[in-house]
Parts: sequence; C-alpha cells; structure tokens
Amino acid sequence: GPGAAAASWGGPGWRLPGRGLELVFSYLELRELRSCALVCKLWHRVLHGDENSEVWRSLAARCLAEEALRTDILCNVPTYKGKVRAFHHAFSTNDCSRNVYIKKNGFTLHRNPIAQSTDGARTKIGFSEGRHAWEVWWEGPLGTVAVIGIATKRAAMQCQGYVALLGSDDQSWGWNLVDNNLLHNGEVNGSFPQCNNAPKYQIGERIRVILDMEDKTLAFERGYEFLGVAFRGLPKVCLYPAVSAVYGNTEVTLVYLGKPLDG
Repeated sequence: GPGAAAASWGGPGWRLPGRGLELVFSYLELRELRSCALVCKLWHRVLHGDENSEVWRSLAARCLAEEALRTDILCNVPTYKGKVRAFHHAFSTNDCSRNVYIKKNGFTLHRNPIAQSTDGARTKIGFSEGRHAWEVWWEGPLGTVAVIGIATKRAAMQCQGYVALLGSDDQSWGWNLVDNNLLHNGEVNGSFPQCNNAPKYQIGERIRVILDMEDKTLAFERGYEFLGVAFRGLPKVCLYPAVSAVYGNTEVTLVYLGKPLDG
C-alpha cells in the first residue's frame, strides 16, 4: 500500500524534504501514518512536530463528519491531530445498547424512547495505563438516572427498568448526575462532590472526567473547577469511558481530550 511505498522512499538515495513528505503523508490513513512515524527521526518529526499540519488537516477532513468540524463539539480540542484522536476515542457504534445509536457527527449518543430500559455505551478505546481526560455533556433531560464514568469490557450496557446501570456491579464506576451519588458494585459510595448543597447538574454543562491509571483514580471537573477524586484503588485492567441513560430521546456527547492539562 502507500505506507509501504512511502517507507521504501526512506532509503539514503531518496531524501524528501519535510514539505514534500508532508504532502505524501497527507494521502495516508492513520494506520499507515503510525508505521511511517517509526521509519526515522525526520519522518517522526514531520508527523508529530505540528499538530495542525496538512497531514492532520486532511486526515480530519476525511474521517470526521463535517458537522463535527463545523459545530462547537470539538471547541476544546484545539488541533487537527487532537480532533482525529478524539474521533478514534469516541463512542463505539458496536459496543452499546441496541436502544441507542451514535449520531452522524460521530460523538453524540441518542437514546431511543424505549420504556423500562436502561441503556449505555462505551468508547472504542479503553485505557490500562497513562492519564486521560474527556468531556461528557447531556443535551436533553436527564430523567431519573444519568450516570457518567468508566466500565470494563465485561460491564453490561443494557438492562431492564430504570436503574443506575453504570456502577451496578464490580465492572463499572459511575457518578449519577441526578442525585449526586457515586456508584460501584451496586452500592452508593457516598455523595459527590463532597460539599454542602452541591449544585445540580445543568443541561449542557460539560463535565470533565480524569482517569489516572498510574494513581488508579477517577476524578471530575465542572467548568474549570476541580470537584475532587471520586474513586480510588481502580484495578489494573482496561477501563473505558462510558455512560448510561434512561430518558427517551435524550442525547449525550463524549469528546476525548488527551492528557489532563494539570501536568
């Protein structure tokens, strides 16, 4: 494929200047670009030195829906490389309840109006190491239970009744935005955030979720206010950003941001 062809140009007799490489790379897909980044230092620098280069700009134009680029969904993801990465970390269309679908923008889950069902979704990619941040916001009513958090691959994404699905067993951890409770293993792990008269979640507010697999913690921010660590002692397994919802036609958007900005 083009990746192999590009790699063969890396020999000493075929030295493309940075701008030429950028032009060639801009025709490749992400999997091929990953291979190219390993060829030599120059290729790695051309690919990763500028997160708004033509390479990432054209990849974003090809893999992201026009609506995602045109609206403010990705307003907190400043670079084209970041936007491509966010797309690859978005909700999975194959790993969610049958009662939800992912909208054309690629980032928003829509829950169909199904009675007596709780429905969830996981992202395409999970994490077993490193530090990661993503934003979640509800566009539409919360209903009686609206939970954001993390889940293993084994956690159920659909069940009968209107329940806090995320946090209902030992495979998931969740914060119910409706009553400010933390949930894990089918039990309430206290209220969150831990302050008197914690403000209720407002529709459209972006909640930032911070998963630290080094410290094994899950924390939340609202706006730019750090709300504290919600869960400690997370297991060393692959954990996926996840949500669960009960309200008919409600919509939830999730955008991966990359490493948290607090260093």
